[in-house]
Amino acid sequence: MSIEAVVFDIGNVLIEWNPERFFDSRIGEERRTRLFAEVPLADMNDGVDRGDHFSEAVTRVAAQNPDWAPEIQLWHDNWIEMASPAIDHSVRLMRGLRARGVPVLALSNFGVQTFEIAKQHYPFLTEFDHRYISGHIGSIKPEAQIYELLETTCGVAPNALFFTDDRADNIAVAQARGWQTHLFEGPEGLARRLVDEGMLSAEDAA
Repeated sequence: MSIEAVVFDIGNVLIEWNPERFFDSRIGEERRTRLFAEVPLADMNDGVDRGDHFSEAVTRVAAQNPDWAPEIQLWHDNWIEMASPAIDHSVRLMRGLRARGVPVLALSNFGVQTFEIAKQHYPFLTEFDHRYISGHIGSIKPEAQIYELLETTCGVAPNALFFTDDRADNIAVAQARGWQTHLFEGPEGLARRLVDEGMLSAEDAA
């Protein structure tokens, strides 16, 4: 079936997301490795993506881990530095699709407050035809609920959706639901796939 809408993940598809790189630059790789091993930062981030309030979540984890409190606070105060820079070629692809009249959707694990921060820094995040942001939904990829909500509200049949994400587990769930998919490993590969599918010309995909 032909593609009727393109669904983008955001983190590491449209903007880079690399907390390790940020903390390496601030506290060094050795201390960062200890911090990430001793403090449940990934669980904290998943909670924010599920809808926990960003500031409250960071404050709570800092209070639970006082030896690391200043470093944990960096996650809050310098969050945008972890979510940067934009992947400009991917943004051009998204805008190229929209210019050709292709509906473009976002399906992303993102907190309510952090997404507002991101929108201020990256205006292109307001350009989707519809956004499915996990913090608002209360479900994160690769859980079924967030995929189901998109399917039942976007007006496009699952097998006419084309989804790109940088995580194989998220892609696998979409494939099992009948979506067409592309594992994102860089914008050049996505550009080639969109050209091959007839969604963009080679010139538009450059």
